[in-house]
Amino acid sequence: MFLLSLLRFFAGLVSLLILAAAIYLLASWFAGDWISAGDGRLVRERDDWRLWAGLGLMAWSCFGWFLAPLLVGTRDEQAPSTAAVEGRELPQAGGIFVESHGPQGAPTILFTHGWGMDARFWDWARAGLSDRFRLEFWDLPGLGRSRRAEGSARSLEAMAVALAGVIEAAAGRRVVLVGHSIGGMVIQTLMRLHPELADRVAGAVLLHTTFANPLRTMLFGRLWLPLQKPLLEPAERLTIALSPLVWAWKWQSWLSGSTHLAMRAGFGRKAPRRALSLTALLVTKAMPATEARGNLAMMNWSGGDAVRNARFPVLVVGGDVDIVTKAEASRALASQSPLARLDVRTGANHMGPVEDPKAYNALIADFTLAVQDAAAADGGRRRAIPRPRAEAGAPSETRPTVP
Repeated sequence: MFLLSLLRFFAGLVSLLILAAAIYLLASWFAGDWISAGDGRLVRERDDWRLWAGLGLMAWSCFGWFLAPLLVGTRDEQAPSTAAVEGRELPQAGGIFVESHGPQGAPTILFTHGWGMDARFWDWARAGLSDRFRLEFWDLPGLGRSRRAEGSARSLEAMAVALAGVIEAAAGRRVVLVGHSIGGMVIQTLMRLHPELADRVAGAVLLHTTFANPLRTMLFGRLWLPLQKPLLEPAERLTIALSPLVWAWKWQSWLSGSTHLAMRAGFGRKAPRRALSLTALLVTKAMPATEARGNLAMMNWSGGDAVRNARFPVLVVGGDVDIVTKAEASRALASQSPLARLDVRTGANHMGPVEDPKAYNALIADFTLAVQDAAAADGGRRRAIPRPRAEAGAPSETRPTVP
């Protein structure tokens, strides 16, 4: 989520300026100005406007996290899941934390979240799908409750190895893979490096993801791509070196609500308050060094022919107002394979799965049932699937499956 990271950086600068202004106004009010009282004495005179302005800015610096969602968020239409977490750590997958929900024996869906998030990103999917499907959620290395990756384990290739371990732990069940943002990139890497796992995968849903360096497919990518080597990569390495200081800065930005305002740019027409608050909190909790290493890995990544060589159906979902991964990236991905289908959601931005969870849950559920039925009808042989029903009230651009 490079573009949102950049917006959070600039929002964080504004947050620091607000805090500095508050401290300056309060200090200058306390110091006051010494003036003559006319009898040879000096008295301190204070401007009360400095006091009230300083207190107001300090209050915003401390409690903006509560006010920002009320100001820029929208009414919550669906509550996230509050179900207790049934989790376990997978030593064979490098200490990855996995949680499971839903009935045993039901079709299995394995979710991979975006960068800077963790499995809580899928709370709305858990609420809407766990009654019909077996759901598996995992935290990417160094995020959520998964152990911090070391050395080469910070690459997308190592994340794909971890995902392979999660699939192997699914007790022999064939799974539908769902990945958002970097999650879709990890799935593509898995498809490219481990084609033997195709027999364990019923299909894949790639949500708001790309096929190459994300700088190429985000808004204003032509502006940022030339700055990768001279500016962006050194900035990420500096973030790693100064991680504790940057982490404190991130929390100050969260307290002031600046992080929430930056994350609002990742939503479309709606920004449900709970979703906005959760995504702002998750990106703040992520250690800066972990986030920076993942950003560096994405800058030097390519999906190659993963989708083109897919042996199972793929649903590619994008948004026509996505600023982080433009719809052109989704179209390019879907055009690679006759087993791929494209669905570009009207009015959807990068945070589509939590902005309109009902529509995305319906897409995932329909796709999962379709690939299970298609495999059963053909004796397990792979084939393209029909287009699922359109979600009422959420028109989208679709490309029919190529026979």
